[in-house]
Amino acid sequence: MQVTWKKALAVVGFVFLIGYFISVWWSVEPDPIEQTAYTLENEQKVIGYATTTSLILTIETLLDKPGGWLSNDVTPPSVFMDNMPAFEFGAIEQTRDLALIMRKEFSRSQSQSTADKDLLAAHSKLNIEHTSWLVPSAESEYRDAVKLLKLYRARMMATENPDAQFYARADNLNEWLKEVQKRLGSMSQNLSASVGQERLNTDLSGDSAARQSTPGFGAQEIKTSWWKIDDVFYETRGATWALLNFMKAIEVDFADVLQKKNAQVSLRQIIRELEETQQPVWSPMILNGSGFGVVANHSLVMANYISRANAAVIDLTNLLTQG
Repeated sequence: MQVTWKKALAVVGFVFLIGYFISVWWSVEPDPIEQTAYTLENEQKVIGYATTTSLILTIETLLDKPGGWLSNDVTPPSVFMDNMPAFEFGAIEQTRDLALIMRKEFSRSQSQSTADKDLLAAHSKLNIEHTSWLVPSAESEYRDAVKLLKLYRARMMATENPDAQFYARADNLNEWLKEVQKRLGSMSQNLSASVGQERLNTDLSGDSAARQSTPGFGAQEIKTSWWKIDDVFYETRGATWALLNFMKAIEVDFADVLQKKNAQVSLRQIIRELEETQQPVWSPMILNGSGFGVVANHSLVMANYISRANAAVIDLTNLLTQG
């Protein structure tokens, strides 16, 4: 009986060890997509090819990385993992934002034009709950979205079919950058809340006649739960990974617009700051030391890069707005 008990413990320990190594392997983050993947082999330039391809490759990378899509897994070891699912959520949020702007802005010549049918359907597919595992599952909907995006790309590249278009204009690009600003600002605030801070209410600043539905607090203590700090960090890692892929594509498709506005350097500065957010994390866990304490605070370091990237995005927006 004692031997059987020891064998059972050995089997449990072995299974646990195997599950641990699998979870470590599945937690390896994908590398940013190289800009060369956004260019055609025959050096032909088709406006919109780079941006659409970056969206396709970003989704495919999330689905085909080791372990596949983990956010909706209900079995061990992935059910016990939270860092990679947080990474996936941050990245898929960015794909939804870009897909929305492609449907509303990049593919439309003016406000009275109709939305592209493939982009409309693809955006709808991407908006399924990322944790859905029943029929339809998140993976199947995302793969359907990829197929629709490829159909749009093929139609866009066909010279005999002018229905599918991609318009690279300064005003269109600005619409997407406004969404990016909001996302980056929210990420920076969430990361900074790792140490807790008192925030003053500035909701109605700048307009003396502005009103809100219910009275707000004059000041509020904001602090992220200790259990959620790593989730916020890796969600930001995923969002900036996807955003880095998209910025590299924007540099290709909007090259003429950026050159006219003398804004190429501003975009490259954004890319540089986003690249810093993808540096390897050498610590086995996300540390949460105080601002000037002995132990590092990874969230505050990430918030620094996010804030600098956001400042560069604001500068680029201003440059594109000017005549």
